[in-house]
Amino acid sequence: MYVSTPHTSQVLAECLLDWNLNRKVSTLTIGNCSTNDAMINRILDKILGRALIMGGQLFHMRCCAHILNLIVNDGLSIIANVIEKVRDNSNF
Repeated sequence: MYVSTPHTSQVLAECLLDWNLNRKVSTLTIGNCSTNDAMINRILDKILGRALIMGGQLFHMRCCAHILNLIVNDGLSIIANVIEKVRDNSNF
């Protein structure tokens, strides 16, 4: 189903219920931001948490690739001036 932007968590929750996936989905992996936290809470309010594995405790999984990307970018921002000096002084 194509959902044009902007959209709300309501659309995802309705799809889970309409397609009877609320009893088949064990986790939802999303990026690590506060708006996604709110979305997960809204979805859990719509579907029965007890139908989920471990009562929905494992439903919200944070994307490891996104977290790793944030860590790497933070580290690179700390050493950005050193990288720039190395590039300026190299003959390549």
